[in-house]
Amino acid sequence: MRVVIAPDKFKGSLSAPDVARHLEAGLQRACGGNLEVLRIPVADGGEGTLDAAVGSGFTRRSAVVSGPTGAPIRAEFAVRGREAVIEMAAASGLAVLPGGGGGRPDSDSANGASSKGTGELIRAALDAGCRQIILGVGGSANTDGGAGVLQGLGAKLLDADGNELPPGGAALARLDWIDFSGFDSRLDEARFVLASDVDNPLLGAQGAAAIFGPQKGATPEDVAALDAALARFVDVLCAEIGPRARKAADAPGAGAAGGVGYAAIAVLAATRRPGIDVVLEFTGLAERLAGADLVITGEGSLDEQTLLGKTPVGVARAARRAKVPVVAVCGRSVLTPEQISSSGFLAVHALTELESNVDTCITDAAALLERLGRQLGEQLANVAHSAQGARALDSAPGKETLSV
Repeated sequence: MRVVIAPDKFKGSLSAPDVARHLEAGLQRACGGNLEVLRIPVADGGEGTLDAAVGSGFTRRSAVVSGPTGAPIRAEFAVRGREAVIEMAAASGLAVLPGGGGGRPDSDSANGASSKGTGELIRAALDAGCRQIILGVGGSANTDGGAGVLQGLGAKLLDADGNELPPGGAALARLDWIDFSGFDSRLDEARFVLASDVDNPLLGAQGAAAIFGPQKGATPEDVAALDAALARFVDVLCAEIGPRARKAADAPGAGAAGGVGYAAIAVLAATRRPGIDVVLEFTGLAERLAGADLVITGEGSLDEQTLLGKTPVGVARAARRAKVPVVAVCGRSVLTPEQISSSGFLAVHALTELESNVDTCITDAAALLERLGRQLGEQLANVAHSAQGARALDSAPGKETLSV
């Protein structure tokens, strides 16, 4: 029997590769090591996208880049031939803020954090010979409209006196012109995909500053100032590259990652696509489902957000097209039976079914996932004698089923 394990991370607990590894350990223990298991870590374009790429044959690379507050950090990206996957959070994320990091932003970082390191990672990918670049966004610390990305690629942001602006979104209020003379010429050959589920515009009540700024430490006063500074950025960029800069500010996804989506669309001509679609494509999940008897997917929490196209639903759709039954595992689930069924899951199993204490589920997720994997493996073993194996998962009378 062949099982494909394609989970996202359990945020705050385990990475997607670790989730898959522990599930397989439980499955194999129950089946005497006789299962053929294919582990395919996946993600939705944000945190975990790099792991998904490496799990699909990309090679990890690293470069020293400017962190969100300018301090040098080492950030990873992934390369496969001429294709690169960049996880923006590795260079410009909340989790790499200094002074404790881990997502502890304040007003200073909200105003001063820059996406420059992401631009430097793109340049490192160009150095590696890549010309097809997937930019996975999410978890960013900056609200700079992607101005830092442009700086990392060689542009200079200048005030009226010709002085370079300091990093961060707030400084854009003083932007007078942009010098693109040092912009990396290799970008003319590059093609970008913006992997993002965010459809917010850059400016206004639904824009980058208003919606995401408070999560990054911005006060109400900061939000208003940052939005005005981003509007100034649009005006100046429009004067430099033409009307497409203004049109891009209203494009769905322009507000993603503190406005990095805006710079990617306006200057790098990026095509925005749902993150899960991008990841499933470069992992080749659809092709790798051939001959599978069961797919196991999941993430830390199955909830209303899951239904909006997060990783498990994307995997379920691919499994449904391949006519392979799919079950989900998670830390906790608040989905109704109707929602579970309509999403394409045969069943959902949560760690909270094994351990009622949520904190324990987080700290002991590895052991609990192995227990859950063993349960699923035992159920698989019980139907292994069936000619249809795990495909006999329906409830038709007279058929042995897997009660997952």
